[in-house]
Parts: sequence; structure tokens; C-alpha cells
Amino acid sequence: MKQYLTNLFLKSSEKLSYLKEINLFFDIPKSEAHGDLSCNAAMILSKKLKKNPRTIAEEIVLSLDFDKKIISKIEIAGHGFINFFFSKEYIPQIIDEIIKKDEEFGKSEKYKGKKANVEFVSANPTGPLTVGHGRNAVIGDTVANLLEWSGYDVEREYYFNNAGRQMRVLGDSVRLRYLELLGEKIEFPEDYYQGDYIKEIARNLFDQFGSRLISEPAEGIFKQEAEKEIFKSIRSTLERIGIFHKIFFNENSLYEEKKIDKLLSILKEKDLSYEKEGAVWLKLSEMGNEQDKVIVKSSGEPTYRLPDIAYHCNKFERNYDLMVDLFGSDHNDTYPDVLAGLKALGYDSEKVKVLIHQFVTVVENGEIVKMSTRKANFITLDELIDEVGKDVVRYFFNMRNISAHMNFDLDLAKKQSDENPVFYLQYAHARICSIMKMVEKESIKISTENLYLLTSDEEQKLLRKLHLFEEEVLYSAENYEPHRICAYLVELAAAFHKFYTFCRIIGSEHKLAEARLSLASAARIVLRNGLRILGVSAPERM
Repeated sequence: MKQYLTNLFLKSSEKLSYLKEINLFFDIPKSEAHGDLSCNAAMILSKKLKKNPRTIAEEIVLSLDFDKKIISKIEIAGHGFINFFFSKEYIPQIIDEIIKKDEEFGKSEKYKGKKANVEFVSANPTGPLTVGHGRNAVIGDTVANLLEWSGYDVEREYYFNNAGRQMRVLGDSVRLRYLELLGEKIEFPEDYYQGDYIKEIARNLFDQFGSRLISEPAEGIFKQEAEKEIFKSIRSTLERIGIFHKIFFNENSLYEEKKIDKLLSILKEKDLSYEKEGAVWLKLSEMGNEQDKVIVKSSGEPTYRLPDIAYHCNKFERNYDLMVDLFGSDHNDTYPDVLAGLKALGYDSEKVKVLIHQFVTVVENGEIVKMSTRKANFITLDELIDEVGKDVVRYFFNMRNISAHMNFDLDLAKKQSDENPVFYLQYAHARICSIMKMVEKESIKISTENLYLLTSDEEQKLLRKLHLFEEEVLYSAENYEPHRICAYLVELAAAFHKFYTFCRIIGSEHKLAEARLSLASAARIVLRNGLRILGVSAPERM
């Protein structure tokens, strides 16, 4: 439909030349009273043309030569919104399209031929994934799904560092626990890794080598074994919720391949850095940021900015059209430095989209809880999956805007009722599957020949909701908003339940029954496809 409207405006631009000067954007109104799609072109043009937006809107509407079999009416609302209402005759045609496309319905070719990289999780191998990592993982994977549905060829990437102080501390944590198993009395530092997973790694080494590692350094087999076991655990956890990265990029490779040294040389040559008090500083104040920042400390150790800039230079060398980075809110004040550095180096920083998600807490009986202290003072993602299952974990992490803090309500997550949105959606899908089996005995088949019979309010509301699925997927992809798909599916399920309450299939006149069955089938397809985007299963029975 957006393409049809775009073509209408394009044709009108022959009369109204100013329409050639704007990028058209059609949005889905929040209220049904405002139509099926809305355009704010008149308000965008108002300042440029120095005219009242309603006057511009009236000119545009008068110039639009639309087919009344497709658009029943066009209204102007507020300060100049142009609202489009689809016709009752046109809307049912979507059923035929949905049924024919089936698993492909909702996909767009808008970004076909373009390549995207989505980097997410990126936890260093120092411990199990936590609930916070879980939100990052699920949102990142769903954003990648949305980009794939909009035509991108997407590569999922995991960036990690197995060097530096934290890894040395990890190795020494295992070494000290190993020495405890040999009977030595150890005073375990408070800032070392405390979890039982450290003891398990030490126990495995003890079982394998006995006392032969007593003189081994922390950065030898202790660190290596810890890294191997923890990374194995991380990948296993991600696989449990259907997440598979194609690329695992090690920060250490940037040093091994001399990319850090090369970057430092380029920054110096371009006069983008300087030395002061034994440290190397990046001239961020000349790049639009508030103040210069250290990129190499006086000790010779780089700050995060240097390898992060080098890492993104590497991404640009891999010729991505879009690079998405997903971070927690603790990165809010830091990523602008990296983007400024990239821009100063001549890279198109607009190709890098940084998404910041807020923190998550787990709530039970209205209170913040720790599900387990078995693995130190955090809740692991594995524990959460064990508690509520993969589908609930994925849906709940997706259902809130990433910019909002999230309370993961365990009581709601465990409910097997309509209060739980996951159960509500899966039940709607299973219910339609059950209906389709029941009608087989009545010789009612899916047929799109008599869709014009679907004229009741309940049928039309369900049809209109189905018609918007493609728009919702593309909008959610372009704005990196997985929560919109969750909200859409809940509204779709509600529209279906209302339709089925007032519009029975069995017992209706045969042609009408077949048309209604086709509508139910289309709803099933869209529910399933939407859940697929979220990474949630669509069971056929519950």
C-alpha cells in the first residue's frame, strides 16, 4: 500500500513540483479513527513553503488521483496530517497475498543486495551470561532477524577480549581454587571471581592433572582452561535461545596483526592525536566532542577507545552497508568518542548505528529477587531459561522498548493464562490450527473467491490489522524496535479472538464460511511469521 501511495504522490508531483523535494513517510496511526495510513508531508513542507500546513494538505489531497476501489476516502486532521482509509473491497485482497506468500509474507526486498553486521552480546569469557547479557542477546538477534526480513544479508558478530587484567584475574582465581583443592590455605581476594563455576574449572583440572600444576603460572593452563570452558558455556547458553553468531572477533587480533600500531600512526599523521604527560590523547575537542580523551595511558596500556576505533575500521574494510552495535547503558557516555574518531579518519559514521538498552531486573511477588546465589551475586541467563523457558525469555526481553528499564516479572512469566502475552499469542495460533482441523469434517475449505463477503466490523478490523503486518515489520527494522512486533501481535490476536467470537465459521453459509476460514488461515500465517521474527515458537496445539 505504501508503494501505491508513493506512486500517487509521484504522479501528483507533476502538478505540485514541491512534492519532489521531500522524502515521503507514511505512518500507521495510533487511532483507527485516523485511518489506515497517515502522511505528514504537509507539515514538513510548511516551513520551506512558508504556508499553512492545512492549506498545503488540501492542495495535495485535491491533486491525488486515487482509485476509490482501493482508497475509500482521504481526510485532513490536526495541523495537516493526511489520513488514508482503505476500501472494504480492497482490504480482503490481502488474504490471497498472505496465503500465497505463506512463510515469506512480511518480508521486503527494500534493502536487498545490502550487507549488515549486527554485533551483540560481546561479553568477555570471564563468567556465565547474566540476565543483563540476555536482554542484549535477544534484542540483538531479533534486530538481526528484522533486518533480514527487510532484505539485508546479515552477519551476527560477537566481539570479545581474552587478554588484559580481567583475564589474568580469572586465571589466578582458578589457580587459587586449585591450590585449595591441594590442601593449601588460601586467602581469596574479594575482587577475584567468586562463582562456583571457578571451583568447577579448578576441580576439572585437579581431576585431570592431580598436583602436577602446583607451580604453573596463572596465565598458563589456568587461564586457558577457564577461557575455553566459559566460552563453551556462553555458546551453549546462546544456542538454548536460538542464537548463533557467524563471526567471533577477538580484540587481541588487533594487536597481533599490528592494526593498533597502524591506527596510532595514522592518527599522528593526520594530526588527530598528541602526546601529553607521557600519554597519547585523541583530539576529540576538535571533532565536536566536549574534551580530548586519552587513548594510550602513560603506562603504555591503551584505553578502550583505541581498539574500538581499530575494530570499527576493520568492519568498514569488510564493506558493510550497515553496522549495528548493541550496548548496555553503561556505554552511553563512551561510544560517541569512537564515532567521532571514525568520522575524523574519513569513514562514514552514519553507517554505524549504536543501540543502547537499559538494565533489567527480575521481580517476583513485587520484589527484586536473586534466583540463585550458586554462581555468585548475579542471576544467570541459564537459570532464567530453566525457570520460564526459551519462548518466554525471548518474548519478554523483546516486549519493552530497549530505552526503558525492564522488570522481568517472574509471576507473570510463569502463568499459563491469557495474562501471559506469550501464552495468549501461542494459544491464538493453536486455536486457529484446531479450527482448521475441525472444519475439514464439514467440507469447508480455504477459498479466496468470495472474500467480498467479509464486511462485518470484526472481519474488517482483523483484515486491516493483517494488512499492516508488512508495514510494521519494515518500520520495526528501520527503527530497530522489536517491541513493536510484540505489540502488533497482541493486537492481532485480540482482533482474531473478537472475530471468532462474533463470526462463526461452522454453521455459516458455505461461501461465507470459506471466506472466514481463509481469513483465519491468514491470521495464523501472520501470527506464526511474527513469532518467528521474535524467535518464539508457534505451537499447533496447547
